[in-house]
Amino acid sequence: MSQEPKRPEPDMVGDERAQLTGFLDFLRATVVWKASGLTDEQARQALLPSKVFTIAGIVNHLFLVEEYWFGVILNGEKDRWKEKLDVDPDAEFREALDKPLARIIEDYEKECRRCSEIVAKLDFDQEVPYRDKRVNVRWVVTHMIEETGRHAGHLDLLRELTDGLTGE
Repeated sequence: MSQEPKRPEPDMVGDERAQLTGFLDFLRATVVWKASGLTDEQARQALLPSKVFTIAGIVNHLFLVEEYWFGVILNGEKDRWKEKLDVDPDAEFREALDKPLARIIEDYEKECRRCSEIVAKLDFDQEVPYRDKRVNVRWVVTHMIEETGRHAGHLDLLRELTDGLTGE
């Protein structure tokens, strides 16, 4: 695994859209970097008492939240995870225990590209219903920066505990 990951640098002088989507793309690439180069066994290793919070599980969770916020909420698609999550609130984490890591990463990258295409077609001020409120595209992108950044930090720690890889 290379210590120098290839990640897109966010635009330092761009407009709001370029900067926000740039940071999201940077964090997405960080997630892929932190999860890549491991065996399936390493990616499924439970290093915390929860047993489901694994490297593979985190990437699969991020796939789910990409699909949910951009696909379901912003693009009006059917929520494929609702029934599974109603039965098991950790379904996406458990599902990752049976999927090859390479497929989890591939699916995540594909979903990120698809979600970027959805956002590119929308105005940041566009509002959609969310539960009993309204949410705009800007909020969803900002939330996904927070969500992806938080889990990239988790991956930093889990990766170091797994094989010693460190780096921003």
